[in-house]
Amino acid sequence: MRPKYYTPNEVSVHNTLKDLWVSFLGKVYDLTPLCDDYTGDVLLKPVIASAGKDISHWFDKKTKEIRTHVDPTTGCEFPYTPHGRFVHIPPPCPRTDWANDFGRPWWKNDTFCIGILSAKTRYIKIINTLTSQEHIIEVCSEEIMSEILDRYLKWNQHAASYTWKYNGVNLDMAKTLEQNQVMDEDQEFYKLSMNDDEFLPAIHLYFDDDLTEA
Repeated sequence: MRPKYYTPNEVSVHNTLKDLWVSFLGKVYDLTPLCDDYTGDVLLKPVIASAGKDISHWFDKKTKEIRTHVDPTTGCEFPYTPHGRFVHIPPPCPRTDWANDFGRPWWKNDTFCIGILSAKTRYIKIINTLTSQEHIIEVCSEEIMSEILDRYLKWNQHAASYTWKYNGVNLDMAKTLEQNQVMDEDQEFYKLSMNDDEFLPAIHLYFDDDLTEA
């Protein structure tokens, strides 16, 4: 089964205590259950403050553990939490109210992981030739066309009843945009100081009962 990809914009809208997502080290995590388990706990504050954001800077990219630092007073190594200690981080000194019976810390608990953060997103224009409606949508470069179709369903529930074409050629719905030769040229437009929004690749949808050649 293919993993689900998310854009940073999709993650950013899940930014409340009752619906809290974060991303780190290339993956997306739904921490809403964690918030439910620790309701009212002061150690949730740094997590809540980072709702909808990427927190990769909390981690060592090589070890995938929380970053550490050496305390100048004690000379001991502790987790580096400049925004405050958070859930599952032990206190710097022994305390009777600290319990480490929670099992795996949340950043190592794969049950919170819901998908992968796209390494590169792009915008495309989708034109419905039957209705002449146009929509510009943000997609993940890793997504295959059938997954992009799923994104487009919010505007057209019958999108699967259309043939998808680019430059008059049928698109393979099991391949990505680039595999279908729909190239991402935004870097080229950036180098030329051109607004790539004016030159978005246009995908045309033809209703299967009216397959007019492009």
